[in-house]
Amino acid sequence: MKIRNPIRLRLSQKFDKANKQQTQAKSRRKTKALLKPSVLAVYVGTFAVIIVMVFVGYHAPKDTSVVANASTITSSTSQVDQTSVDNVVATNVAANVAAAANLPISTSVSNMAVSAQAKSQFLQTDTQGQGTTKPQLVGSDTSTNRAVTSYTVKAGDTASSVALQFGITAETIKWANNLTSDALTVGSQLRILPVDGVLYSVKPGDTIDSIATKYSVDKSRLILYNDLDVSGLQPNTSIILPSAVLPGNEQPGYVAPVVAVTNDFNEYYGFSGTGFGGQTWFIHNGTGPCPPYAFGNCTCYAYNRRIQLGLPVGGAGGLPQWGNAGPSWTSLAASEGLAVNRTPGVGSIMVSSGHVAIVESLLPNGDISISEMRAYVPGGGYNIVSGRIVISGNAGQYWYIH
Repeated sequence: MKIRNPIRLRLSQKFDKANKQQTQAKSRRKTKALLKPSVLAVYVGTFAVIIVMVFVGYHAPKDTSVVANASTITSSTSQVDQTSVDNVVATNVAANVAAAANLPISTSVSNMAVSAQAKSQFLQTDTQGQGTTKPQLVGSDTSTNRAVTSYTVKAGDTASSVALQFGITAETIKWANNLTSDALTVGSQLRILPVDGVLYSVKPGDTIDSIATKYSVDKSRLILYNDLDVSGLQPNTSIILPSAVLPGNEQPGYVAPVVAVTNDFNEYYGFSGTGFGGQTWFIHNGTGPCPPYAFGNCTCYAYNRRIQLGLPVGGAGGLPQWGNAGPSWTSLAASEGLAVNRTPGVGSIMVSSGHVAIVESLLPNGDISISEMRAYVPGGGYNIVSGRIVISGNAGQYWYIH
C-alpha cells in the first residue's frame, strides 16, 4: 500500500477546491451574461416598435407649390390615400408587437392604431365625394368675367333671343333693363349680367342678411361673388345677386291688382269697348308723331311702337297707310306680304273689329300682355298708353300681323 504524503495531499485538495471555485465563478459569470427568452423578447419588441414608429412618423419631402390643375389634385389625393393605408398597416404591426411582448407602451401604440384606422376611413370617404365636414377653400374665381356688359339691340331681337345668346334668362335681361315686355327697341343699349339674377343698387341701411333674405340669395355666394368680405356693402353702388328672384312688387311694370274689365263694364258706362277685356294698368301719357294716323288714337301708337321695334307697319318704309283700325289693317298687311294669322307673337299687331294693340309678351300660362292707346278702361283713354293681360281663352279669336 502506497502511503501518500500528507502535505502533498492537503495541497492537492486545496488546489482542487480553488480550481472548483474558479470554475463555478466562471460558470456564474457566463450564466449572468445570458438573458432569459422573455427578457430577450422585451428587448426585441422594444426595438421593433421603435423602428415601426420611426417609419410611421417619417414623410418623404413634399412639393409645397399650389395645386394648379385637376390631374395634380387626383395625384395628390392618391398619395394621401396611400399614405393613410401605410400608416394603418404600420401602427397595427406596432400594436401587435407591443402586445405580444407585453410592453408598457402597448396601450399607447394600440390607441395610435385605432386613430390611424379612423383617419384612413375619413380620408377615403371624403375623397369619394361623400364627406361633408372637410373644409373647402373657395376663391373668387377670377377666370370668370363678373362684369356687366352692354349690348346694342338689332332688328329682330327680343328679350328671349338676346338671353339665349348670352346664356341667361329673359327675366334677367328684363329685370336689369326695366323692361315690361319681350319686345326690344332697335338701337337701344341693354345691360347684360354675366349670370342669372338681379342687378341691385345698395341702399343705406342694407345688410348682407337683409338682401340675401329678401331676394332669396345664398349668403355665401353673395359675399364671394361681389368680394364683400373685402369691401363690404357700399351704399349707392351696384352688386350682382346671383340666382336671385325679384319680388313681384319690384318687377318692371308692376301695378296693384285691379278688377278685371269686361265688355259689360264698358257698355254699362258708355265706353266704346275695345273688345279685349282683362286686367289693365296705366303705362304713360302720349306718343310720338304719326303722320299717317290720327294723333292720340290706337293706330298712332301702334304705328310708333312698330317703328320703335324695327318692324314693318303701314305708312312707313314704303308701305301704304292702312286706314282706320280694323279689318283693313289685316287685309292690306297681307297684301304687302306680311304674315297674318291667329297666333300671337312678340311685337305683332293685335287686331279686333275696331281696335289695334301691340303684343308685348307671351306668358307661360298662355295669356298675353299687350300695350295699347285710347283703350277706354281703367288706366287708359285718349292719348294714354296702357297695358292689359288678355287671357289665353280670348287670345285666339283675334288676328295678328307679324
